[in-house]
Amino acid sequence: MKIVKLILAMIVLAVSVYQLITGNFDLMPYSMLFLGALMLVTGLVELQKDRKGGFLGCVVVSLFLFFVSIQGFFLN
Repeated sequence: MKIVKLILAMIVLAVSVYQLITGNFDLMPYSMLFLGALMLVTGLVELQKDRKGGFLGCVVVSLFLFFVSIQGFFLN
């Protein structure tokens, strides 16, 4: 799980830095999608550590980010 979290974090960071440098925010839905996946993986790690509150918070944020990214894909 650590490798998956690291890869997702690097993707989110790279896409976000690209958007900030170029001022082109067309990739924002992808950024939100990968951030949602990162939060979901973080929630699963919290569940494995038997931290139900952290799991629930991460899953709620993850679902919100997936919803926002899907809206971004269809509205743009």
